[in-house]
Amino acid sequence: MPLHRSRPWALPESAATPESLFLNRRSLLQVMGTLPLLAGAGALIAGEATAAGYPYPRSSVYPPERAETPEKLATTYNNFYEFGTSKSVASAAEALKPSPWKVTFDGMVEKPQSFDAEELIARMPLEERVYRLRCVEAWSAVIPWTGFPLAALVKLAQPTAGAKYVRFETFLDSGMAFGQRQFWQPWPYVEGVTISEAMNDLAFIATGAYGKPLPKQMGAPIRLVLPWKYGFKSIKSIVKVTFTDKRPVSYWEQLQASEYGFWANVNPAVAHPRWSQASERTLTGERIPTQLFNGYGPWVADLYKGLEAEKLYM
Repeated sequence: MPLHRSRPWALPESAATPESLFLNRRSLLQVMGTLPLLAGAGALIAGEATAAGYPYPRSSVYPPERAETPEKLATTYNNFYEFGTSKSVASAAEALKPSPWKVTFDGMVEKPQSFDAEELIARMPLEERVYRLRCVEAWSAVIPWTGFPLAALVKLAQPTAGAKYVRFETFLDSGMAFGQRQFWQPWPYVEGVTISEAMNDLAFIATGAYGKPLPKQMGAPIRLVLPWKYGFKSIKSIVKVTFTDKRPVSYWEQLQASEYGFWANVNPAVAHPRWSQASERTLTGERIPTQLFNGYGPWVADLYKGLEAEKLYM
């Protein structure tokens, strides 16, 4: 069962702005919004994830205990196989068209539905969280993401009681993304988690990074961030979220199941078949020890009790 804990950064009710003041302020901005100069104010009040709305408040519940990776490094060293197999995909990813962008919820849900990404993001409680990122290739970074808990997206989708897994799918457009012209690869990119993992507060949907909307090479306009798992689980540029009672088979499992499994939790004691996972290279060039669950064990270890027979770390 999912664990529900109070969120340590949540403000007490006494700190909330009185409703009368908020409504008066909102009314004033609605009037002012008729002026071209302040046309963007209405969008900010509505909660739209436009550049004008950034940066969002930062939480402190998951301290990374490492310095943030400089933005220039984190935005120019990326995996995005739809746009090539090198790490220098930023230029190629400029072909991505993140607006308009539709996100569909289907499968075992009360009612299938679709949202424009901007509309979906506007419904969500945006915040900034700084998370460690650990790639299965043994490099790492520390990135300030803007977004919302994956649990909020699950709640919006209203899965039925029989749903056990959440399956994510990215776009399929080989005209836009030349990497998808490789017909021997199992496009579109697919990933999945259990409902319990999805409802864990650490699971996050990112809509921005470094106080701005997501750059294209990092998975605009909306991507998954699972900091206790290897980075390939954090699927980019999501277009479909399916609730199912069958375990999803991911893109990398289809390519090489002996090396890339469903769980992919970080564990320094379990080597990849072709390299050690005991340490990692940061994008700033340091070599540091890797931590179990990437250091997030206190928040996620309980999810895997009773699953010791599973290959949890590949």
